[in-house]
Amino acid sequence: MLLLISPDSVEEALECAKAAQHLDIVDVKKPDEGSLGANYPWVIREIRAAVPADKPVSATVGDVPYKPGTVAQAALGAAVSGATYIKVGLYGCTTPEQAVDVMRGVVRAVKDFRPDAFVVASGYADAHRIGCVNPLALPDIARRSGSDAAMLDTAVKDGTRLFDHVPPPVCAEFVRQAHEAGLLAALAGSVRSGDLADLARIGTDIVGVRGAVCEGGDRKAGRIRPHLVAAFRTQMDEHVRNHVATAPAPTTAPTTAPPAPAPASAPAS
Repeated sequence: MLLLISPDSVEEALECAKAAQHLDIVDVKKPDEGSLGANYPWVIREIRAAVPADKPVSATVGDVPYKPGTVAQAALGAAVSGATYIKVGLYGCTTPEQAVDVMRGVVRAVKDFRPDAFVVASGYADAHRIGCVNPLALPDIARRSGSDAAMLDTAVKDGTRLFDHVPPPVCAEFVRQAHEAGLLAALAGSVRSGDLADLARIGTDIVGVRGAVCEGGDRKAGRIRPHLVAAFRTQMDEHVRNHVATAPAPTTAPTTAPPAPAPASAPAS
């Protein structure tokens, strides 16, 4: 499993850099603008410059409305700013067709600029609370739109978590569908260390966290700390090893992450 950590500022990104050996992807977001709130282009650029060159930077485009052109431009802005993983929260899409429409525009805008960029169609485990597309529709939406991964997070940050809305067996079906479609699967949403055994068993490719590596477990008021990143990674790797040791031999080759895109340099202004 790959570990994705979400700093909300350059200062936090520098803390992530101190723990770079314990994480795989640095994800830029702005939590006070929503679950997948988009940060400023200059923050993406500065974070890209702050973390080691071999660590890919991901950027959220926001909890987006059904406005395909607007979202495509925002996604291109994230890519131009240095992100190589582009995450789109399909908050305002009420049907799979709307979601595919948005993601096709994102895929074209981003990959016309950078073909090796990685596009992630993100939905919400608590979709029933906000009226957006069903979580289990995401793998097919990602496949039809040409995206590279399907992701689940939680939209409402009120203390409820991923497994409160989509229990482990349903998350396992989400991952199975994503892998069957040739996609990576990512799971997030107030994930804690106590969830890692289930996540390892489910076989998700990417685990996204913020609160779990912040002081006091608080994604807004707490700050990311390197020792918490290191501790979380140690537990995650232990659960993966335990699962591999006890799991039956696979009948098909497991899905693995592709090589990370090389970091892009921000264009001169």
